[in-house]
Amino acid sequence: MAQGVDLEAIHPAVEAGFNDQDLDGLMRLYAPDARMILLDGSTATGSDAIREQWSGLLEMGGHLAIRSRYAIEAGDLAILSNEWTLRTGDQTTSAVTAEVAARQSEGGWLYVIDHPWAGLEPDELAALSAAMAPAEV
Repeated sequence: MAQGVDLEAIHPAVEAGFNDQDLDGLMRLYAPDARMILLDGSTATGSDAIREQWSGLLEMGGHLAIRSRYAIEAGDLAILSNEWTLRTGDQTTSAVTAEVAARQSEGGWLYVIDHPWAGLEPDELAALSAAMAPAEV
């Protein structure tokens, strides 16, 4: 079972995991039944589905920069948010997140909900989704 990390270490761990292309390291930040909200508004549930999402993002390469906005603890739950910027080639994408983490029995924290696109308006999401869609041949 995953032990989790210190609450203030989650955002730096995501940034390092992406920039180091460390898929296993990223996955160690998620509870087994965690949910990730996708660009189209659907939900990836569980380790396998979230691993698939991160794998696709890592294939894009680039550099991820994260600025933590807050991490507010309330008992065994915490709400977090960060502002992230991803630079791939000459493209820059950024958004503000909404995240929920749960304290594990060992004391560390794991994501249970990760919404990387929470700060984008519907029209921004649609434009970003279209820009990231694979080109038709």
